[in-house]
Amino acid sequence: MFRHKGEKRNFIHNLRLATLLSLVAGIVNVTGVFAVKTLTTNVTGHFAYFAEEVIKQDYQAAITFFVFTLFFLFGAFTSNFLSELISKKKPELSHVIPIGIEIIILVGVGIFGSKCDLSILAGKSIAFAMLFAMGIQNSLVTQISKSTVRTTHLTGLFTDLGIELSQLFFYKKPEEIKQLRTSIFLRLSIISFFFIGCVAGGFIYKKLELKTLFIAAFFLLIALVYDYIRLQFFVIRRKTMNY
Repeated sequence: MFRHKGEKRNFIHNLRLATLLSLVAGIVNVTGVFAVKTLTTNVTGHFAYFAEEVIKQDYQAAITFFVFTLFFLFGAFTSNFLSELISKKKPELSHVIPIGIEIIILVGVGIFGSKCDLSILAGKSIAFAMLFAMGIQNSLVTQISKSTVRTTHLTGLFTDLGIELSQLFFYKKPEEIKQLRTSIFLRLSIISFFFIGCVAGGFIYKKLELKTLFIAAFFLLIALVYDYIRLQFFVIRRKTMNY
């Protein structure tokens, strides 16, 4: 799911990555909205709010929205920096530390956030942490899939989906149609699982509140364990074939 990169990836690799992590992003997104009334999986809306607060001359609020974008950016930077650093010695493990950090953040917010009264300061801190975590995830997924998969926001996905649906009317070669339908199916899968994550996460939030993030962290842990098991399987098979 994570180990194969760029041209080594196939449709199944991308589909597994897309469905699981878009589900995680959907859960995180709705949890952020319910808990701190903030979008935590993308920063597009925060620029609009930033501009609005500047016009209203509420500079304190404007700075907050600007810092939201910086935490997402810093998460993306941290993810890729660590991946590049680790890949020099252990390329097959370059994803482990970024995903591990994301899991720790989500679990930490679930534990400590549940003990807070979600005052303005606590609410902002939670939003900062969740945006940082989603910056990590979006950067990692983008880097691994060479921008084929994005899981934390849907604007670009709907744009690409609209383009590809229109191309169905013009592409006639069998190989072109096959490739186009594969891409459309992948984008629909991401959108569907993000939606499922949002809806399911919303219902779960009514029971668990911020502890809903434990479920998102659990899915990430499953992804790491799955990749580790498959890595060990291939290592054992390679050793067996060499004997």
